[in-house]
Amino acid sequence: MTPFAYRRARNVDDAVRLATAPGAHFLGGGTNLIDLAKGGVVQPTLLVDVSRLPLAEVTTTADGGARIGAMARNSDVANHPLIRTRYPLLSQALLAGASPQLRNMATIGGNLLQRTRCPYFYDTGFERCNKRAPGSGCGALEGINRNHAILGASAACIATHPSDMCVALAALRASVRVHGPRGERTIAIADFHRLPGDAPQRDTTLADGELIVAVDLPPDGFADRAHYLKLRDRASYAFALVSVAAALDVRDGVVQDAALALGGVAHKPWRRPEAEARLVGRAPTDAAFADAAEVLLQGARPATQNGFKVPLARRAIVRALQAAGAQV
Repeated sequence: MTPFAYRRARNVDDAVRLATAPGAHFLGGGTNLIDLAKGGVVQPTLLVDVSRLPLAEVTTTADGGARIGAMARNSDVANHPLIRTRYPLLSQALLAGASPQLRNMATIGGNLLQRTRCPYFYDTGFERCNKRAPGSGCGALEGINRNHAILGASAACIATHPSDMCVALAALRASVRVHGPRGERTIAIADFHRLPGDAPQRDTTLADGELIVAVDLPPDGFADRAHYLKLRDRASYAFALVSVAAALDVRDGVVQDAALALGGVAHKPWRRPEAEARLVGRAPTDAAFADAAEVLLQGARPATQNGFKVPLARRAIVRALQAAGAQV
């Protein structure tokens, strides 16, 4: 085991100061970081414990939206009355992820920072992984890639992002508040996670030492018509082959606004505003849903073993929008 130091942050500024040390990692629930450290995928030299910082509240914002503290536990957020009633899409996505035991430990901030479950990344016995060892190659390109990306991938990496929660946040157009050495800033969820490009080792646009302090949700949570659909190999405790976060604002039989994002298909939650725009002004019909699906899946490039994801995603998008549209 690689030796490491442990420090408990007194406050946010103290956490950021400690995190500037080489090899430092923030420790919240630890449900992903501990696995990675045990497997030798990451080797922290300092763990900065932020789990006791006062960042676990769920509150209403001045504009009528909601703010979720980064240290709030997934299970607490999923069952919070504000989230269940006004943002059911997020509650459904959180409950679709992991197991109850893990949801009781995992934090919102940690969920945002989940790393891929690609076996070539997770198993150090595989030498070729650009995400773990930049420049070594991508073993999945010519290996086992059934679960891998069909959208937004590159020659350097075809891994997928594992979070269910982040798919719902992308559809809801959330933003992430972070605090770092240069102060506080807000990052739109669409800009928070990166596509791999030629630097797949960088999962997010966070700068060194920046700590996630909260997630902000806009006032419109599509409370009446929202559905999260997760398709996986087994009924529980499995990552998505394809997932869909879908929500509709329907008035007088016409779609006024739509929210749509895919999981399990790319390096980040996959959203195209053009797909949502394809639904606006139309009746919520299967034909309109199919049009939106085609736009969302434009440019899909399957690997050798996951071509089934394209028709699967197409059908899943229509099914999720049907479920959202059927609600009152």
